[in-house]
Amino acid sequence: MEENTRDNVDIKAWSKKGGAPTPKDFAHIKGWGADIDPENDPTYPMRNREKEDHGGYDWERPPLQPVNMEVLHSLERPNITAVFGTAMPPHGLSGQIRRFAFRYSEASYIHWLSLIMADRVNVVEGVIDDLKRGQVPNIYAEKGYKALWKHDRTGLFKKLAVGALVTTAAVALIARKAKD
Repeated sequence: MEENTRDNVDIKAWSKKGGAPTPKDFAHIKGWGADIDPENDPTYPMRNREKEDHGGYDWERPPLQPVNMEVLHSLERPNITAVFGTAMPPHGLSGQIRRFAFRYSEASYIHWLSLIMADRVNVVEGVIDDLKRGQVPNIYAEKGYKALWKHDRTGLFKKLAVGALVTTAAVALIARKAKD
């Protein structure tokens, strides 16, 4: 495949034309656009099902899992799912961030970015909890450094170098602000 092309279609040519690709740009790809024609689409129109076609659909729904703790669920879903995890109910700062995230639709970035941030905060909360109980977390094992040493030493060294660089920059920035 040539540089700046995808499936033998010149991407630079599209940007020079100032528009998006057209169906003609992909016509040379075998099978492309096979489902464009509704007459050729096997799912259109949806066939009318007869009563005997639904034979396997008649079943009694099993009882739902009892809700005995706070369960966060999407705005797009009117109720909770039939089964949900109970190992980690929302708590602490990470729980507050999760509650905030579930105020927003799954279609928004703030929902997902908040959940990612809550996961990171939860890791820090876990380390603090370990230290409170007198346990020193084995970060070497938990981060998988043994496997990285065995299978990807270059990646391990890059990860450690970036961590050292970021830590050094943060310490230097804090020290500079302390002097001022």
